[in-house]
Amino acid sequence: MVAIRFIDLPDTVAAPEHSLGAIALLNYLRFISMSCRSKPQTNLFEACALLHVARSTERDAHADVLMRCLNEALGKPAKLFGPATTEVSFDEKWLMQFALASKAQDEASLQFLLNSRVSPENRRLVRFLMARISEYFYLV
Repeated sequence: MVAIRFIDLPDTVAAPEHSLGAIALLNYLRFISMSCRSKPQTNLFEACALLHVARSTERDAHADVLMRCLNEALGKPAKLFGPATTEVSFDEKWLMQFALASKAQDEASLQFLLNSRVSPENRRLVRFLMARISEYFYLV
């Protein structure tokens, strides 16, 4: 009779928490957020009304408006780290999940994410902005 020796293996294997596309989107939004710090704050409705841009500059314009008005939409200052920071804040995780749900057109997740953090009067505009931004990223 041969004795069998079992090797201790972990119950689960850690998979990357976020896709490369989601991380690319997050770093892009972090970079835009840093550039918005020196710009004047603006009202979300006014900023969206001014969004008549060329297709080539559309992504940057929509991201700029979202990041300039994110604090207003959330009702409190959003915590965003600098680009390439490995740590991810709750607000950044929310942004990534929101972008993933927007790209996948997952209505249930979109409604949950919007209802949980964004004031009712800002939900439609925030959803519009993220839908336009997420078109440019490969999010899986």
